[in-house]
Amino acid sequence: MRPRLSLAALGFAVVGLGASLASLIDFLGASPTFCAETGCATVRESAWAHPLGVPMPVLGIAFYAAAIALAFVDAPRLRKAIAIAGAAWAVLLIVVQGAVIGAWCKLCLVADPAAIGYAVAVLAGATTLRLTLGRVLATAPALLATVGVLALWTHDAPPTAPPLATGDRPTSDLPAFVTEAQVAGAATVVEVVDFECPHCRRMQARLSEAIASARTPVHLVRKMQPLDMHPHAMPAALAYCCADAQGKGEEMAAALFAASTDELTPEGCERLAASVGCDVERYRRDLPRAAERVAAETEMTRAAGVHALPTLFIGSERVVGAGKSSEQLTAMLEAARR
Repeated sequence: MRPRLSLAALGFAVVGLGASLASLIDFLGASPTFCAETGCATVRESAWAHPLGVPMPVLGIAFYAAAIALAFVDAPRLRKAIAIAGAAWAVLLIVVQGAVIGAWCKLCLVADPAAIGYAVAVLAGATTLRLTLGRVLATAPALLATVGVLALWTHDAPPTAPPLATGDRPTSDLPAFVTEAQVAGAATVVEVVDFECPHCRRMQARLSEAIASARTPVHLVRKMQPLDMHPHAMPAALAYCCADAQGKGEEMAAALFAASTDELTPEGCERLAASVGCDVERYRRDLPRAAERVAAETEMTRAAGVHALPTLFIGSERVVGAGKSSEQLTAMLEAARR
C-alpha cells in the first residue's frame, strides 16, 4: 500500500508542477497560451496573483519541485511539513477564488487540488521512493504529458458558427452603463479603471496605440473603480472626475497615467489638474460631488461583475486583464464599428 501512496504523492506533485508551469507561461506571455477564459484572466490580474510582487505560479513551481525532490529523500518530517503547508495554502487560494475574486481559473483548479491530494497521500503514509534511473526518466515525459493535456483542456473550442457583427449581437447581457454609453457611428469603449493599478497602466498604453491606429471613430468612456489595495487610487479617481466636470477628462487621464504612482497624492493630483488647465478653485469645490460619482460608479461596476482590472467593454465584448496586444485591440475596435 505504501509504495502506491508514494507513487500517488509523486504523481500529484508532477501534475501540480505541470499546471504551475502552464500558469507561469500565461503570466509571462503577451497573450495567454493555455487559459484565455475570462475567469483565468480575472484571477491572473487580481492582487492575489502577485503576492509581494512574485507571480503565484513561481511559488507553485518551487513547492512542487521540492515535493518531487523529497519523494526521493529520506526526510519524512520535512515532507509532511511541506505537504501540510502546501495543502493549507491551496485551500486558502480556492476560498479566495470563490469568495474574494469571484472567478475560477482552470489551471488553478488543477494545481490547488493537486497540493491537497499530495498532502493526503503523504499523511496517509507515503514514504521515500528508491531513486532509480527509470523513475527519473519517467518524470520528464509525465510532466510533458501533463502540460499537453492541460493545453488541450484549457484551449477554447472553435466557434461552431461565424461570430455575429457587433451591431447584430444581443446587448441584453451587457451592463446598463455599457449599453447607455454606445454612440452610433463609432466604436464605443467603456474602460473600468484604477489609475494606480499597474495592469491598468499597461493596458492604457496599448489602448492608446490601438485608438490611434484604428480606422474608425472611437468613443471612450471611463468608469472609476479605485481598489482599496492602492492608496493613491482614490485621489486619482477624484481628480479625474473633477477634471472631467470641466471638460478636461482626457487631458487629466493622460496626466494621471503618465505620472508616477507616488505623485498621485491629493496635492499631486491638484498640481496635475492645474497643469492641464483646470480651474483649481472649482476643482476643490467639486471634490464632494466627485466622491459621490466614484462611489456610484464603483458600486455599479462591481454589481455588473467587474472584479478585476483592467476591464474594457469594446462594443459588446468584455476584455478582462492586460493580455491583449495593441494590434488585437485595434482589430476589436474596427469590428465594433462594423
